[in-house]
Amino acid sequence: MASLNVGGLGEYLREQRRNAQLSLRQLADAAGVSNPYLSQIERGLRKPSAEILQQIAKALRISAETLYVQAGILDERDRGEVETRGVILADPTLDERQKQVLLQIYESFRKENGYGVDDGPAGDGGASSAGTADAS
Repeated sequence: MASLNVGGLGEYLREQRRNAQLSLRQLADAAGVSNPYLSQIERGLRKPSAEILQQIAKALRISAETLYVQAGILDERDRGEVETRGVILADPTLDERQKQVLLQIYESFRKENGYGVDDGPAGDGGASSAGTADAS
């Protein structure tokens, strides 16, 4: 497993939080973590678990996979797909239904081109997703 990129993760989280126009306290409350703990993550002092990253991703309305890549939990080769999903899920101009439809279309095109959902090329057995793209 890759070593955790905690500093880069913290910077990325701070940027996403600011883009979402949330204070540190608001994000901490929405994610169910303490304000000091979230602050330490953003400053690169703490290594959050995949579960905590998933909670933060849900609160930010981005894919957990995007945070897993930033933290070095998911393999870098999955980054393109993860970023595509993350951009769709983070788009504030789309409602949740539209986001889900776009993701379904994206996945159908990947399958048509020989890629499975969260796989590499067919038969490759690429890295499986550490969580689904949560969009409530």
